[in-house]
Formats: sequence, structure tokens, C-alpha cells
Amino acid sequence: MKTLFDHAREKLLREEAPLAARMRPRTLQEYIGQEHILAPGRLLRRAIQADQISSLIFYGPPGTGKTTLASVIANTTKSHFVTLNAVMAGIADLREITTSAQARLGEIQVRTILFIDEVHRWNKAQQDALLPWVENGTIILIGATTENPYFTVNRALVSRSRIFQLKPLDDNNIKDIVRQAIADPVRGYGGKKIQLDDDALGHLANVANGDARAALNALELAVETTEPNQDGIIHIDMAVAEESIQKRAVLYDREGDYHFDTISAFIKSMRGSDPDATFYWLAKMIYAGEDPRFIFRRMTIFASEDIGMADPQALSFVISAAEAFDRVGLPEGHYPLAHAALYCATAPKSNSVMGFFDALKLVGAEREEDVPNHLKDASRDQKGFGHGIGYQYPHAYRDHWVAQQYLPASLQGKLFYEPGTIGYEAKLADTVRQRRELQLAAIREADDQLAPPEILTFSPTDKTSERWLARAADNLAPQLATIRERLFKARNLNRHDLVIDLTADNGACLWHALRSVPEGGAWGRVNSLQNKEILLEQAQNLAELTRPNIVVAPRNQLKTELQNSQWKDVRFDFAVGRNWLSTEPSRDMIAKELFDLLVPGATLAIAENITRHSQRITDLLAEFQLPWLDKAREAEEKIYVNPDDPLVNWDESTLEASLANAGFNTVKPELVPFHRETTITLALLNRWFDNTPQSFKSRLLNHLDEAAVNLLFKVLQENLVNRKVIWGSQVAFLTATKP
Repeated sequence: MKTLFDHAREKLLREEAPLAARMRPRTLQEYIGQEHILAPGRLLRRAIQADQISSLIFYGPPGTGKTTLASVIANTTKSHFVTLNAVMAGIADLREITTSAQARLGEIQVRTILFIDEVHRWNKAQQDALLPWVENGTIILIGATTENPYFTVNRALVSRSRIFQLKPLDDNNIKDIVRQAIADPVRGYGGKKIQLDDDALGHLANVANGDARAALNALELAVETTEPNQDGIIHIDMAVAEESIQKRAVLYDREGDYHFDTISAFIKSMRGSDPDATFYWLAKMIYAGEDPRFIFRRMTIFASEDIGMADPQALSFVISAAEAFDRVGLPEGHYPLAHAALYCATAPKSNSVMGFFDALKLVGAEREEDVPNHLKDASRDQKGFGHGIGYQYPHAYRDHWVAQQYLPASLQGKLFYEPGTIGYEAKLADTVRQRRELQLAAIREADDQLAPPEILTFSPTDKTSERWLARAADNLAPQLATIRERLFKARNLNRHDLVIDLTADNGACLWHALRSVPEGGAWGRVNSLQNKEILLEQAQNLAELTRPNIVVAPRNQLKTELQNSQWKDVRFDFAVGRNWLSTEPSRDMIAKELFDLLVPGATLAIAENITRHSQRITDLLAEFQLPWLDKAREAEEKIYVNPDDPLVNWDESTLEASLANAGFNTVKPELVPFHRETTITLALLNRWFDNTPQSFKSRLLNHLDEAAVNLLFKVLQENLVNRKVIWGSQVAFLTATKP
């Protein structure tokens, strides 16, 4: 129970807390940045708003808002919220929390959310102690870590949690956070007159390097150390800003992810022969205080692994540079360090030395082979066992080489070393290959019969929802599955993307989208309430937060329906659809409204059946050689060029123009022919020849007299009803992006 002194102490701490602590956002509306997981419609935002949090792990560099996000959840949830710091807490604290959580859940049915800051600092035993309570639902875990959770957090905890990666904030995010602090009259500096120049604000944002805490600390220092002028204004110009934050904080941990990621980028830049990128990553490591000897050690490996025989001098050069560094020390030692990196980046490349590891792998996997008799040591038992007999001494032959067997008999023809084609190694290639040919011919070896390589597979936990989604997504006709596959190749979906299926009535693309974006969300537009109910009924096996969001709207009213719904702020990363534009005359308007629903950089992929290129009904009677058929065929062709009929007088270029007019950057449409077997039923025939204004019959009557149309119907009915025919069509695949 808190006393009066406790409340007084907490009030004093709040008032005297650093600006970064005082300005910690309390709600999602105050939270700035991390749109990839918190933008309207994203899974995490929906979960927080609905108070349906499951176990979470937030991973990212300092100052990106991990603890802040946990505090937002604490202010939003109705669950009991408990905070621990892994540096200071242990198993005893956890035992106390879980005991209280059990009692709370049993007595008043209130869940407990446990936030553990720096969760990676708990050892395996401590993390194991938490696992049973997370597994049985007593505790909902929220962990925050600056280290890769896949390496530092118990695998069992990781498998039971959703992992969200927070990225460094961009400059605009940092600027918004600084402005927010200046304007806030209670927690920030809204009660003071502060003039912050644009270039000074830009400097704070740039040097903070994505760390909101660093920017706010710099602002606090600038405000608190700058005297007001005669008008009472605290003027923060470029000079003051530079004094407040002078050196960029580089994200680098010599034992963590940034260390390994940066050295990886350095190695890959050298491997890619990019000296500029090589210098950049080298400079970043040196700036952050990396040990140059570690960098030399990696370059020594690189000289053999990636340069190898293309330049045999590379290894000697790097070792010499390392010795020079040890002799001269810093700062002059930067010269041989940079010299060695430049040499490695610009040297010709060959990884032929990797053949050794193929040999090593084979030795470990194969049945042990005896050394060929002529290669055995003859100094001890040549007379007794005949070891060494038959060995041909290469130096006794021309060019100091002779063709003979050196591999075990079962491995003759096996290649481990393949010479490269550049640098010094290119000179070796012909010699090595010619000698191999002679060697194989000399010993008359059979073809290589090595066993095929081992194939390793990994199967994740077979959850009920995953099984159902896979079944729902793949229970499709082959043609529809092919179309869906082509559409989704248009964008490499991120797990946090928001996707809308513009034509979701059959669910073909919707279920695939839902499976592809588990931390994002999938929306579907359907034509009727009945179709919505069918889809939602199919989704009953899924958790509520992971179900698709269904919008009932005509094509030309999708934007209006979304604006009038709870999803008015949602903008999509990927829109997909089938026959979305082709069935509407107002294509330009529909395309423009969709353009407004997408985020910059979003992708649109649609597949449209091109009516003008589709099967001709009169061609189904070609085998009967009817005298009037040519006239009927000419009339049918005129349907598709009728300037007064916008539903059929278009082709793929028309659709491309509609997307371009809406503002999309388009890719040239791809036309793909499809053929399928179908049965001509009487119902289908009656639909073609009914009296509605949009029917085939009504359109044909514009170019053919009624008697001829009726005759065509009669012949089709007599000859094709209940017969299977091959129906041909062409589908245009259109891909577009929003700039």
C-alpha cells in the first residue's frame, strides 16, 4: 500500500524526469513512427485497440520505442500490467508475479501482462522458468530486446510469441517528436517561448540517427542551457544545436547483431568488388570502436576464401598490412588497414578453395575407402605387402607430371577444384582440365556414380489455422490457381503488409493473402452480404484478430464504403483482383478511387479476361459447315468493335490507359491464353440468348436480323447442348505501382 510519502516521491520523479521520459507517448495516437507494424489496419494496432494481446517480443535498436509501445499497451489494456527489468529481477520476482497472476485470474478473471525489458539478459534457466506460465496462459509476455531474439531468447518462448522488429526512426519521425515536445504544455516546453530554426531541427534529427531519446536529450540540453533573449524567446539556432549533439551515435555492439550485420556487409561489399561500400562499412566499424585486429582477421580469411587462386598474393598482402598495423599503431595504422580492404575489394575473385570443404564433407559422409596401394608408404612393408609398388615418380617425367590414379577407385572423376576464369587462376584452367582428361583416359575409369546429395527439410508446427488456411487457399481449379500464382508474383509480400482482394467473392486470392501477411491484414471486397457471410463462416476456425475483413460494396463504391467504416484510415500495400476493371464501364473512376486507397510504393496486380479475344460462339459450329455461318461470324465480330458498347469494345491497352490516367506507373500487360473443357448446357445457352440488354443475343441483333439469330440458337441447341467443348480465352495480367 502506497503512503503519502510514496506519492510525493513519485510526483517529484515525474516532474524532474528527463524530457525523453516525460514525453513518452501514452496512447497510440501520440505514438510516432513504426508504421510498418502500427499503421491503421496492421495486426498489432488492431490487437491493442481490441485489447486482445498475445505474447509479443519487440526487437530493435535503442530509442525506437520498444518500452514506449509496452507502456501504450499498459495504458490501453484492461489486464493487470506488471513490469520487470531483466538486469535487476530474477526467478524469485517471477515466482511472486506468477503466484499473484494465478490468484487474480481465478478470483476476478483478470489476465496478467508481464513486460520484461532487456529480456535477452535473462539466462536460459530464468527464461525456462517463465515458459510454463506463458504456455498455460497465466502470463502474457511482452519482451523488449536490442538483441536478435532468435539467438538470445529461449526458442520455446520465441515459438509462442509474435516478434515485431522496430526500425530506427526516419528524420521526419524525429522532427515530429521534437515538435511534439516543444508544443506540449504539460510534459514538454509548451509553456516556454522556443524558436527552433529549421536547419537546427534538421541537425538534431540527422545526428540522432533514428534514436528519439538522443534527439530529445539534445533538445533538453539546448533549451536548459540557452538563455532567453530580451523578448523571452529561447532561440535554438544551428550553433546551439551542434553544441547539444555533436557526434552521431552509431548503432554498434561488438557482441551483438550490429557487429555481425556490419562485418557481414563489409565482407559482402569486398566480395562484390565495390570499393566505395567497402570503405563505408570499414569506416562505420572503426568509428564505432571495432578492434582493427578483428577486421584484419576477417580479411585474412577473405583473401583465401573469396580471392584465392585468382590472386595468390592477396593473402601475403593482407598479412603484411596486419604486421604493418601492429608496428605503427593508431592513428597511422588506418592506412595499411584501408589499403588491405581496398586491395581485397578490387582484386579478382575466386572461391575455388571452397572445393576443400566439399572434400571434407565427402570424407565425413562416405564409407571409408582404403588408400590405393601404389600411394601407400613403401618404406616399411613394400616387400611384405607390396605397398608403394606401381607408383610413378612425377619428377622422372616430362614437365614433372604423369597420369596416374590418386583418388580412391570409387571417387575417380570426382571434382573438388574447379579453376576460375580470371586473374592468375585463368592461366591454370587449361592445364588442370587437360591433365584431368589424360588421367581419366589413362586409368580407364567408369562414369562417376556418386549418390545424389542429401535433401534436408523442415516442418513448422502444424497449427489448426495453418492447416485450414492452406486447404482453403489450395482447393482451387488448376486454371484459377495458375492465375492466382501469377498475380502474387507481382509483389514480394512482407509479413506486415496490408492486402485487399478486390474481387474476393470466391476467396481464391483472399485466403492466400491472409496466409502471406500474418502480422498485417487482409481485406476482401464482395458483391453481396451473402458472400460476406459465406467467407466469414469459412473463417470461423481462425482467431478473431487474424480473420479477413470483408467489405460489401459495388466496385465503384469501395472507397466510399471504407471511408464510412472503422477502416477509414487504412491504406493498402497490395491490391489484387480478377476481372475487376473489365466488367465496369466507369473504369477510370474505379482506378482513381483505388489509387487513393494505396500507400506510396504499393502494388496493384489484376487479371482480366479480355472479351475481345475470347471464344467466338459461332466457331463452335465450324465442323457443321453451315452456308449462313460466315455471315453470323461477321456479325459476331462486329460486337467487339462497337464504339457504343464500352463493356466489350476494349482490350488490354484500354485497361492500361485507365490505370495510367489514375496516376499509376504501369508495366506492359502480359497476355496469356487459357483453354478449358466446358459443357454447353441448356441453361448456359438460354443465358446467352435471353432478352436482357447486355446478353449476347441483344448485342447480335444490332448486326443480324432476328430470324438469323433465332436460327443460330436452334442449331446450337440441337447440336451442342450437353456436349463438351474446348473454350478458349485470353487473360491480361496487369501490374502497376503507386509512385
